[in-house]
Amino acid sequence: MQFGIFTVGDRTTDPTTGDTPTENARIKAMLTIAQKVEEVGLDVFATGEHHNPPFVPSSPTTLLGYIAAQTQRIILSTATTLITTSDPVKIAEDFAMLQHVADGRVDLTLGRGNTGPVYPWFGKDIREGIPLALENYALLRRLWREDFVDWEGQFRTPLHGFQSTPRPLDGVPPFIWHGSIRSPEIAEQAAYYGDGFFSNHIFWPASHTAKMVQYYRQRFEHYGHGTAAQAIVGLGGQVFMSKNSQDAKQRFRPYFDKAPVYGNGPSMEDFTAQTPLTVGSPQEVIDRTLGFRDYVGDYQRQLWLMDHAGLPLKTVLEQLDLLGEEVVPVLRREFAKNRPADVPDAPTHESLRLATLAPVTPARS
Repeated sequence: MQFGIFTVGDRTTDPTTGDTPTENARIKAMLTIAQKVEEVGLDVFATGEHHNPPFVPSSPTTLLGYIAAQTQRIILSTATTLITTSDPVKIAEDFAMLQHVADGRVDLTLGRGNTGPVYPWFGKDIREGIPLALENYALLRRLWREDFVDWEGQFRTPLHGFQSTPRPLDGVPPFIWHGSIRSPEIAEQAAYYGDGFFSNHIFWPASHTAKMVQYYRQRFEHYGHGTAAQAIVGLGGQVFMSKNSQDAKQRFRPYFDKAPVYGNGPSMEDFTAQTPLTVGSPQEVIDRTLGFRDYVGDYQRQLWLMDHAGLPLKTVLEQLDLLGEEVVPVLRREFAKNRPADVPDAPTHESLRLATLAPVTPARS
């Protein structure tokens, strides 16, 4: 089980002070947060990809390349990489380069994004979002697995004997998670290839997430990659903690009420009741997170969004201390209890590399 943080890199005004971070300050804060993720013993730092204000992470591999040089252990990931508006050739080369820079500590989550205007900025049509995601990923897989690629599709110019460079580290492509909130086609894509499925799990009720994950698991088994319980599942989540629940609610309320993604909607109490957002004590976060297993089964990766809505860096770092000291150690122990032996761990570069060295058992005649 892997635990970590994902950021969307928003520049949101702090409603308690009126301060809005500069682009430079927000980027530097993300770098500090990533190093803190390693310091407190978490496993993954993931950054979103956005090309519109008020977000700053338009170049994930640049950001993650710097973080790779400042860390030794954490996995560097994305949440998400835009498979629809980014050229799969560029994705293949950028992330293979990052693999080498980070000694394999790289995977990525592919997604379609949630900002419609991005499509025409990159010469694409949002009405073709699903076909773009399917075709571009089919090409990306081949670019990482074949030395020379001949390709002709609907959405890009043909390739003739093309070789992306550098080649994936150790001949092992980065592990792929397919991220989706509401598109069964993406769950189907993840299942077809035997890749991971990452459910955003932030703005939707448990019943919706359960249906999406169940569908992915069923199709994973249908395509012969293993049993439904062996499918690779990741979840998002949001938390805000204080030593006691009342303080947490009092401190987070102004951020919730004014945040672009929350404001003018349900009350904080209604939102926490209807979605995975947890505002309370460390124990409440533990109990709520353990409850996710009740409706998605044993899963492999849990990421939280914690540095959003204008929260100051000092507060985010305090949240990470609580997560690392009081929450994740308990979650590691509790999630390990009664976990079936055949449920796989989250893939890493080393586990994937070793899998390529495993002897193949001859088929019986």
